[in-house]
Amino acid sequence: MSDLDMSQYLGIFLDEAEEQLQQLDEAVVQLEQTPDDQELLNTIFRAAHTLKGSSASMGFNRLATLTHRMESVLDSLRQGKLAVSREIIDILLASVDTLRALKDSIAAGKGEEGDVNEVVARLEAVLAGPAAPVANKAVANAELTLDDIEQNVIRAAEVKGFRAYEIRVQLEAGCQMKSARAYLVFNNLKELGEIIKSVPHTQDLEAEKFDDTFTLAFVSREDADTLANVVKSVSEIKDVLVRPIVLEEDQPAAARAGTAPGKPGVEAAGGKNGTTAPAGEHHVNQTVRVDVQRLENLMNLVGELVIDRTRLTEVGNGLKNRLGNEELLETLEEVSLHIGRITSDLQEEIMKARMFPIDQVFNRFPRMVRDLARKAGKEIDFIIEGRETELDRTVIEEIGDPLIHLLRNAIDHGIEEPEVRLRQGKPRHGTVRLKAFHQENQIVITVEDDGAGMDAEKIKAKAIARGLISPESAARLSRREALDLIFLPGLSTSDKVTDVSGRGVGMDIVRNHIEKINGTIDIRTTPGKGTCFTIKLPLTLAINRSLLVHVDGRVYAFPLANVVEIIDVTPDSIQHVHRQQVVVVRGRVLPLIYLGQALGLGTPIPAADTYAVVIVGLAEKQVGFIVDDLIGEQEIVIKSLGNFIGKIPGIAGATIMGDGSVALILDVRSLMNFVGEEADRELAS
Repeated sequence: MSDLDMSQYLGIFLDEAEEQLQQLDEAVVQLEQTPDDQELLNTIFRAAHTLKGSSASMGFNRLATLTHRMESVLDSLRQGKLAVSREIIDILLASVDTLRALKDSIAAGKGEEGDVNEVVARLEAVLAGPAAPVANKAVANAELTLDDIEQNVIRAAEVKGFRAYEIRVQLEAGCQMKSARAYLVFNNLKELGEIIKSVPHTQDLEAEKFDDTFTLAFVSREDADTLANVVKSVSEIKDVLVRPIVLEEDQPAAARAGTAPGKPGVEAAGGKNGTTAPAGEHHVNQTVRVDVQRLENLMNLVGELVIDRTRLTEVGNGLKNRLGNEELLETLEEVSLHIGRITSDLQEEIMKARMFPIDQVFNRFPRMVRDLARKAGKEIDFIIEGRETELDRTVIEEIGDPLIHLLRNAIDHGIEEPEVRLRQGKPRHGTVRLKAFHQENQIVITVEDDGAGMDAEKIKAKAIARGLISPESAARLSRREALDLIFLPGLSTSDKVTDVSGRGVGMDIVRNHIEKINGTIDIRTTPGKGTCFTIKLPLTLAINRSLLVHVDGRVYAFPLANVVEIIDVTPDSIQHVHRQQVVVVRGRVLPLIYLGQALGLGTPIPAADTYAVVIVGLAEKQVGFIVDDLIGEQEIVIKSLGNFIGKIPGIAGATIMGDGSVALILDVRSLMNFVGEEADRELAS
């Protein structure tokens, strides 16, 4: 293939290779837990086979050679010549790692940099070693199962007028020349069509590594009776069963309910009295690859439409107030409403196009947890729930690293060694659970373990020893606040440094990443029982619902996800504790501050009979911000301030209002930190 052709198809090849490698990585780890899962083995084999074919067609010989050796090992596992073991799983995972390194090298424009000889030699050593004793495996595998490639061959044959059959042949008991009888069956059928698959494999039939039954997938233009008679013409044949193969999507619902994918249907499904689904009822979802930047551009354009929709509504209302209900204004209002509906629908569809299952992030973790657990000498059951939960692509990109740190900490800090767990009355296997689900307009991700838990007093002692906090400040901390100390840079609760943890980096990165995408993280822990980290994230970072307020003649937006409630307070209800304004709300003391003061505007709080207070919260912390006036809730398009302006304390971004003016979006965490620092300064003075 020429360089021009290579460049033309390289992007598609790399995308598909990444999908196949991710599938291999996940499925091989799963195979270690369920070694008898034949369908899982078929899935792994198909992924390796697909990658081999695409690599060979692109001229990447090292990739093709390694996947071909993997195929051989996997085929031996499928046929029962080898049994799944930890050593084989290790070799297969090492092969996947080597394949990924080759793929990354190709993506970087360096070609196939890397040596495959070592891992190929390990695979060949497995094939050359003594076969594992798996009793009667050939008979167990006599059931015909078709993979995707074989099903596609059958579909192509059916288009040309062929019919697909399952032919099950049973030889006489005590047949002395089983391989010869099988050969004659093959030879006789060869004149009438084509054999797609043999179970057991033809090599096992030739070596007589089967009992007295074998099964064929066969395509032919002949009918079932003719094929049965041809097979019966061979001597020492006890019985022959010929029945149509009905692929899953071609079956009626009733037949499909009891038939596994790629397996022959019952005879009635394809017989004279059987019914088939009308062609028009079958629907196949079609997909197309789209550059992520195009989705970003579409989202920006939709954002502009949302802004103009709001402006159009305001202009229409202004004209109506001036001119009354004139006919042209009624038409304008009708058109405005229609544009509003279309814009909302378009916005929703673009949002859905940007949504991806979180499975794309979760898939990488089973392998990581397995490797870390083996390295740490721990036994861990890793459970994933909510793989299908969808969230915005930009959020998915940011959440991977925090989850990696949390899982590593759960394995290294949380889960105890097996002997320690047994002494404590726990099972040897620790459990780490990763879960995702939707909650209102947020996505919630939890990382939970049943390990040692965290001790708030120990965390405070570590923080004091590292000089991160004074003993006086530590004494004033609540248990909740003491646990939050683990997010300080340089703090580690580990007593020893490993290559996984103990250096005091990681948890501060977790919080910084989560704050970057307007999320929150909370801790729930019980010493000796375990720890649960709860992450709450917005579904998207592009468009969000916010509460708009007036302060000092300007408009500001509180992200609605952070708004707990809105209350009115009177000046005489405001009290002072260490010169910090507070108000008592349902028995709870709430810090209070004028938003203009928190933003550094330098304007005093205006005199009023009552103040509107917006209570915002992060985890269990809550602060009340006094504002001049409430505008209301509105959907806003978030715009970055850009590199020239840079990061401004208290401000997360900006949005364009319906009248064309700019409103600033508030960074709630930064504002709450300001309140805490202000209280500390007042206390110190």
